[in-house]
Amino acid sequence: MSVEVVTFGCRLNAAESETMKRHALAAAGGRAGPVVIVNTCAVTAEATRQARQTIRRLGRENPDATIIVTGCAAQVEPAAFSAMPEVGHVIGNAEKMRGDAWRSLLAPGQAEAPRTLVGDIMEVRETAPHLVDGYAVKARAFIQVQNGCDHRCTFCIIPYGRGPSRSAPMGLVVDEVRKAVALGAAEVVLSGVDITSYGDDLPGRPRLGTLVRQVLKHAPELPRLRLSSIDSVEADPDLMAALAEEPRLMPHLHLSLQAGDDMILKRMKRRHSRADAITFCAEARRLRPDVVIGADIIAGFPTETGPMFQRSLDLVAECGLTHLHVFPFSPRPGTPAARMPQVSPAEIKERARRLRAAGDIALQAHLDSEVGQRRRVLVERKQARTEAFTPVRLRTPAPYGAIIDVMIAGHDGRALIAT
Repeated sequence: MSVEVVTFGCRLNAAESETMKRHALAAAGGRAGPVVIVNTCAVTAEATRQARQTIRRLGRENPDATIIVTGCAAQVEPAAFSAMPEVGHVIGNAEKMRGDAWRSLLAPGQAEAPRTLVGDIMEVRETAPHLVDGYAVKARAFIQVQNGCDHRCTFCIIPYGRGPSRSAPMGLVVDEVRKAVALGAAEVVLSGVDITSYGDDLPGRPRLGTLVRQVLKHAPELPRLRLSSIDSVEADPDLMAALAEEPRLMPHLHLSLQAGDDMILKRMKRRHSRADAITFCAEARRLRPDVVIGADIIAGFPTETGPMFQRSLDLVAECGLTHLHVFPFSPRPGTPAARMPQVSPAEIKERARRLRAAGDIALQAHLDSEVGQRRRVLVERKQARTEAFTPVRLRTPAPYGAIIDVMIAGHDGRALIAT
């Protein structure tokens, strides 16, 4: 029996896919026939559409396979996925992390396995890092430290797919980091849905900065620690101090900015202003001059006028953004933004194009500035990454998972090229 996992969306989904595959293999035992798990994303309507399209294709290509659908889109629309003829089972975001749930679906001889196994995610109150025991050795390991979100941005359906914010205890996180390093990981990424809300539900309310300090203190053998996307307005003083003082904390931040116009930010129910974003980026560079900053920005949010969009476009330069993730606005049914006056699809597409073009210019400037520099890179399967997460093509093969020094000779417009 084989288990294949098709993953959409965020790094957290990618980490969870590893755990699900392990649970499914253990549960299925001697079961006959392949199993295909589709781990969906609901961040945009387009992401959900792509998941449906993929499920239909998998059904055509693997007529004998049992297709199990999970992830955020499955959590918020279980009936729609269950109605697809290609789908054997739908399992929720909380259930997909439990071995007993997989046994109820896949154990050989299991009678009357439920077609839909999706509970109320809003009732979930605990989380823990997904155990790394048995993982394939990876150069970079993702450790979940937080799940869910208590905020209600008007464009976002994710809180209803992930549930309330909840944090993993620091001791468990440190243990999992050390296990990952023992299995060969040279870099650990702390991941979650809203990791800068880390600790709100824990005794003493430790912040993300405290967790970072504890990981680096109690895992001295860890070469590199990296953060997934953060909300700059929630960044605590200890986190900023760690950025300045801890060389093993990588100089790369990815921010959830979303827009550069104050009225649009207000209509999004974001918690920062344009000035807050600019000030944060300037302070991060003062503390860590080599930091490289990326961001998520939405193009064509409802009611966005041309001048409002221009302020988002200008933010790329004013914040010194390098790695830009551009999301053309896609209305999600059930969110307040879906009921607001919409920008035309053609205009959304054009604004996304202009934002991506600005991002390309910023990336080119960063790549140009790296030529002639010596950088420490982590070797992955097909490329390497600098401490600032810039991809590097190696001309000479190097051991997988090694951290090596290279001289940057040039770039191809998307990645650096080492000598």
